Amino acid sequence: MVGLHALDKKLLRDFKRLWTQALAIALVLACGVMILLTAFGMYRALEETRAAYYERNRFADIFASTRRAPLTLMPEIEEIPGILVAEPRVSGLVILDLPNRVETAVGQVLSLPASGEPRLNVPLLRSGRAPDPDAPDEIMVNEPFAEANGYVPGDTIEANLNGRKRTLTITGTALSPEFIYTLGPGAMMPDNEGFGILWMPERAAAAAFDMTGAFNDLSLTVAAGTEKKEVLDRLDALLEPYGGIGAQTRETQQSHAFVDGELKQLRTMSMILPPIFFAISAFLVNMVIGRIVTLEREEIGLLKAIGYSDIEICVHYLMLAALTAVLGILIGWAVGAYLGAGLARLYARFFDFPYLIFRVPVAPYALSGLLGLATAALGAIRAALAAARMEPAVAMQPPAPPRFSRSLFDRLLTALRPSQPVMMILRSLARWPVRTALSILGIGFSVSILVSSYFFDDAMDKMMDTAFYQSNRQDAVLIFPHDIPEAALEDLRTLPGVMQIEGQQFDVAVLRNGHLEKRVSIEARRSDTDLSRVVDGKGGVLSAPKEGIILADRLARQLNVIPGDTVQVDFLTGRRESFDIVVSDTIETYIGLGAYMDAETLNRMFRQAPRTSVANVTVDEAALPAFHAALKEMPTLSGTVMLNDMRQSFEDTINENVVIMQTIYITVAALITIGVTYNGARIHLSERARELASLRILGFTRAEVSFILVGESMIIAILAQPVGWLIGMGIAAALALGFESDLYAIPFVIQPATFARASLIVLATALASALVVRRRLDTLDLVAVMKTRE
Repeated sequence: MVGLHALDKKLLRDFKRLWTQALAIALVLACGVMILLTAFGMYRALEETRAAYYERNRFADIFASTRRAPLTLMPEIEEIPGILVAEPRVSGLVILDLPNRVETAVGQVLSLPASGEPRLNVPLLRSGRAPDPDAPDEIMVNEPFAEANGYVPGDTIEANLNGRKRTLTITGTALSPEFIYTLGPGAMMPDNEGFGILWMPERAAAAAFDMTGAFNDLSLTVAAGTEKKEVLDRLDALLEPYGGIGAQTRETQQSHAFVDGELKQLRTMSMILPPIFFAISAFLVNMVIGRIVTLEREEIGLLKAIGYSDIEICVHYLMLAALTAVLGILIGWAVGAYLGAGLARLYARFFDFPYLIFRVPVAPYALSGLLGLATAALGAIRAALAAARMEPAVAMQPPAPPRFSRSLFDRLLTALRPSQPVMMILRSLARWPVRTALSILGIGFSVSILVSSYFFDDAMDKMMDTAFYQSNRQDAVLIFPHDIPEAALEDLRTLPGVMQIEGQQFDVAVLRNGHLEKRVSIEARRSDTDLSRVVDGKGGVLSAPKEGIILADRLARQLNVIPGDTVQVDFLTGRRESFDIVVSDTIETYIGLGAYMDAETLNRMFRQAPRTSVANVTVDEAALPAFHAALKEMPTLSGTVMLNDMRQSFEDTINENVVIMQTIYITVAALITIGVTYNGARIHLSERARELASLRILGFTRAEVSFILVGESMIIAILAQPVGWLIGMGIAAALALGFESDLYAIPFVIQPATFARASLIVLATALASALVVRRRLDTLDLVAVMKTRE
């Protein structure tokens, strides 16, 4: 410290003396910096990786499906203004019979052009080679499917291709920008073991699905600045005679939409949580610096007396706060960079990215650093200005004691006649109401962090209960390539182990209300359906009305309709007719944008015999092997969904992610509690050291004196619980609203156990922090303390 300015030496010595309090504040500030960097780092990593992946592998801008369109239509499609590349292909679902797997698996076949590499949605080869264009039985599979089943190039699988069982040889594995998030038909979570992407030479795929000279799937890219709505309208007009079900942009493509939803969550988290930590840090800095200024009045007066200016004194205390902020910023940067990179790698594996571009620019570091310094300065400025304004003669005198008057609260305490330690605690809290309120608010924020974290457990439980136990009570869903007569369900009753079977119809339609429109899949079921039911968020089971349509509340809001309004429904299936249908009701749903009608009403509108798109079945568990064996031989089946497997996959994925995030949030909440409680207890001890020493001399036991110090901290912690519950509910509501998308909505549900669990963690941490400070009472020099000036 040789050569340092005298104030600089004092600054470093003060910081060393106060290192535990400074560290407690720095850790809270570090949490805000960390979450800001982590969320922003993951967001940038996913966004940049996805953008690079899309560009390098030429991910399409527009997608369209049709029943069967001739290749001779392609010149007309390519002439649509704005289209740069249009690539047709053959796509279809097949049932797979995998070695050493009893359950049925499903594959999505995509054709590879005979001319070589696709021009759009280019698969990135990961191992082996692409299939020979002239080979009828060679395929390339997506890497997650191969890894989940232990396949390598050269292995074989069996597939039921349009009623014919064929053995297919795997020549290589690949990843595609089209399947960053790979969902099978009807699935809510990826099942890499039971669903795979199969790239097959064009000739073989066309022959297998009776598509020679035709296509049923189309991908396009458009020039920058092109009005996509016009392209979609022209494309739909060309494909409509061939069973087109409406072209869609990249934004509604399944994989892209799920990744977009995750990016939206990260943005929401980075906006809601960091301000909480910065606000608490400012309060703690204000509390500590204010107490230091009070204790150092004589030193301040002496410094002014020997010539130090008001500005120098003010800057000195601001620098003490700045040192604490710098420590917190450095910790936050280090932990944020580490967590951001680690969680980004986890996300990259979850979303099947072939590589990860993790590069956090300087701007977020600079922003978080400036916010940290600004927080510390905001917290310290009042105390620093108070120090600067002190006159030397006044500062060198002890401060005037606070003037308290006997209030109604004091009279109430006298009437209640509590013990003297309890009386001292309650009077201290009442006589410093602002500090008490801010301490309650600070600990309340730590409770709120835990409440909003555990809220996801409750929300996921509610979603699972609604989706898997109330709405969908079947064991399996059998998916057909085209609608079949409802009478054909009787044949399926003979499948091994089938106990119940019910049909369900799906029809793609565009719902319109004025200029507002939304493309959805309308679900139609009979009124007596028992397996797949329409259940609202409150648990009520609804039957679709004989006349009218039920809409999910999120869909109704997007279309700006309420019950009683009429929507125009343009069907893209069947006779492709339009109807004006009354919205009979809206319901709260959590997965997808549902629209529900009565099956008999829909068939009457279509002027057709009853038909079904899928069959919902319950199966005797003992007969499952025979059931799956029979499915593998069915020529008219294109896919299956096993609800028990999907439920388990959903639970496993959610539990893995929730455990990681809750560990982070519990740590963060504990740090906030430690910061508030430890600093509060240290300040109380410094303020009341003479008081407590006097009590010891008068004969109070060590336990009674400790009770005053610890009791005050714990009463504040207890009073903070309902405050934290309310703030936590507000944060949870904001997160639920911020995470809402067309794919899913997070229900706002918080169970009583969530509040109890959050409170127990915070109260235990507060008690531990107060007990750490209480140990200083054992080393208190009573004589030295009594000699200090008031």
